[in-house]
Amino acid sequence: MLRRASISALNSEFFVLFLALAYFAALAPFTPGFFSGSNLAALLPALLPLFVVAAGQTIVLITGGIDLSLTSTIALCSITGAAVMTQDNHLLGGHGLAVPLGLVAMLAVGALVGVVNGLSVARLKMPPFIVTLTTMMFVSGLAIWLTRSRNIGNLPPLFNGIGGRAAPCFLVALAAGLAAHVLLSRTLLGRWLYAIGHNARAARISGVPVERVTVAAYVLSGALAAVASILYTGQAESGSPVLAQRLLLDVVAATVIGGSSLFGGRGKILGTLFGVIFIKLIDNSLNLLDLSYFTIMVVKGAVILLASLVDSLRSKA
Repeated sequence: MLRRASISALNSEFFVLFLALAYFAALAPFTPGFFSGSNLAALLPALLPLFVVAAGQTIVLITGGIDLSLTSTIALCSITGAAVMTQDNHLLGGHGLAVPLGLVAMLAVGALVGVVNGLSVARLKMPPFIVTLTTMMFVSGLAIWLTRSRNIGNLPPLFNGIGGRAAPCFLVALAAGLAAHVLLSRTLLGRWLYAIGHNARAARISGVPVERVTVAAYVLSGALAAVASILYTGQAESGSPVLAQRLLLDVVAATVIGGSSLFGGRGKILGTLFGVIFIKLIDNSLNLLDLSYFTIMVVKGAVILLASLVDSLRSKA
């Protein structure tokens, strides 16, 4: 009876939310400013773009893969869009089409990186870890080389408002999250993604176009990274070649803590949202306690290790 209750709790979508609430209640009395309205309001702009990019990672993890190139994709999309939109650009600077073309360019770059990753995994049968790690290194280096390590500023106020203002940022993140949720829970493509994660060989025998669906998963991941880049770049009000450089650990942690299995076949967008909330609460509380960056990394690493252990227990159960 106790074992069945434990398994049920581990598999519950709301397990991580309860964990986050318990963490908040335990740390609030000992962390100065943790419970303040200003601190909670400041958490939202940091939480929303992370949720968008983590949603893309969730889609890839469901297929049994992983995308380590997400944060580098965010940086490359950032400088691409900024280069198109900057008002220092004499070609499009101040033009009414600058922002729409910049947004299209960012989404196109994110999808292109996803196509490269997807084709390498699906057609060339390369391990997702190696493919996306190599892409991460190449894309990161390319972004720095193209900009000579300098930010691209003087972006249109209209664009900055998308990520810099709470309402537009929330609406973009909500739309992306809902779209990913509907895709996974209400569409044939979503069922195919889960089928590939459970057993790719059985899925192929059943008529699932495994290669095309796998490529689609990485393209969606890259596109969602581009959406996150729009929000992050708007918040920073400049395109940066090192934007989101330190976020990869948060992305992986949030998705795994949220219930996405490293073995594939399991994951939900709602769970990922709860995982993002939990990881940002940890990050925020440790920063308020004035702990060093390296101490925070140790704690996050331990959280990921614990989440991986829970994932293993879920798979065995």
